[in-house]
Amino acid sequence: MRLLKRLLADPGVSVIVVEHRDRLARFGVEYIEAALSAQGRMVRVVDDGEVEDDLVRDMTDVLTWFCARLYGRRAARDRAEKALAAAAEDAG
Repeated sequence: MRLLKRLLADPGVSVIVVEHRDRLARFGVEYIEAALSAQGRMVRVVDDGEVEDDLVRDMTDVLTWFCARLYGRRAARDRAEKALAAAAEDAG
């Protein structure tokens, strides 16, 4: 995060290169890209594939965090995956 702050504060940096969008920020990358674009700067994403998988991973991370807060850290990921499976079953 410190490196990102330094890069954003440095007007000499015109392009920020990241491997995946979630390496730049968990959420709100579009806002960072828009702000940089307004300054004539840009973000280059090297591997921008598998958007659906990234969204599923983000949802699993969010659910894991909430489950960990509610039920404790042990088996939080399992509970999140079960919740996602139940939600997918209800939707499908």
